[in-house]
Amino acid sequence: MKGETSWISHCFDDMSKEVGGLDSFSELIDEGNKETTAVSVDLILPDDLLERILAFLPVASIFRAGSVCRRWHEIVSSKRFLWNFSNVLSQKPWYFMFTSSDEPVGYAYDPILRKWYGIELPCIQTPNWFIASSCGLVCFMDNDSRSELHVCNPVTKHCKKLEDPPGPKFPDYSALSISVNRTSHNYTVSVVKSKQVPGNFFQWDLSIHIYDSETRMWATSLTEVLTGWRGGDESVICDGILYFLIYSTGGGTPENRHGLVTYSLSGRSSPLLRSFIPVPGPLSCGRLMNLKEKLVVVGGMGKQDRPDIIKGIGIWVLEGRNWNEVARMPHKYFQGFGELDDVFASSGADDLIYIQSYGAPALLVFDMNQKLWKWAQKCPVSKKFPLQLFTGFCFEPRLEFAP
Repeated sequence: MKGETSWISHCFDDMSKEVGGLDSFSELIDEGNKETTAVSVDLILPDDLLERILAFLPVASIFRAGSVCRRWHEIVSSKRFLWNFSNVLSQKPWYFMFTSSDEPVGYAYDPILRKWYGIELPCIQTPNWFIASSCGLVCFMDNDSRSELHVCNPVTKHCKKLEDPPGPKFPDYSALSISVNRTSHNYTVSVVKSKQVPGNFFQWDLSIHIYDSETRMWATSLTEVLTGWRGGDESVICDGILYFLIYSTGGGTPENRHGLVTYSLSGRSSPLLRSFIPVPGPLSCGRLMNLKEKLVVVGGMGKQDRPDIIKGIGIWVLEGRNWNEVARMPHKYFQGFGELDDVFASSGADDLIYIQSYGAPALLVFDMNQKLWKWAQKCPVSKKFPLQLFTGFCFEPRLEFAP
């Protein structure tokens, strides 16, 4: 039992750092009725029924359930429980906010319980590493050589280091993405590298490198020279298609500073620029994300006279080759961030999109289903000096996925 369940004990230690909230799982069961205890429930319910009840709880509550008694600890650590957990109502995606510019420390926000938890991230060394997530797994890539990659489950702390990807070391720009198959639990990691052709600012070498967890091998899927465009640091995989933003190197007007290109992971594609899709409007910046296998972009809308300064933030979903505007951030929420330029983080999963300014720990949540904007509960950290930066990423809190 010790070897099988050591990870959940470790997770429980981290989740016990919860800011506020109930002290024991018995309080969750019957907070109002002090006469009813977890012991009485434990005596009445058989294992299979207790498993199903526990599987409907938020992830953080499951960890606390594991500390109630030995029987519950064994239940929430069993493979059968993990299967039940994966087949009940889906957990809402969490948001991890880094609270230091130098150390990879911070808090994770649970939108169901509206609570922040202090958790430790494995593998990552600094907050400026590249980060991508999918279906419970998170991929980290270092920001120096762009060759050290780790895939982990931030909840269970299971982690795996990948082989170094092929392609040029120390590229000028890199974009990282990961896609997990919910049925087989296999995953694909892509790294798009962009490096300037020596002596020619308008031409850039671009290469796409794909890792398959089933074969445990990298493959270079495409190498191409772009003229007038370069790669960047935004990419995402949706329904077997790799999307990434490219940026004009020839000046141009604000309307065509950015573009979107696609690459099919299942077969050969035409030259990248043939798949070019204009971005929605004159964006100053864009953040790509996969919401239920739909490509969504959260973009900053620049001012006419100063396109690098954001006057608002919009959300669009790609339908075929056309953009459908979903929402624009109301002015009262936009004001809450203070003045923004190209400095906001945004990521999402399922039906939730998180947006935060790099300059403050405030976190805004947009529900795609309800078309509702809402501030998250205040993060238990404050800005200590003017140049302190905050960033973060969204991930699904899942127990059953391992790298």
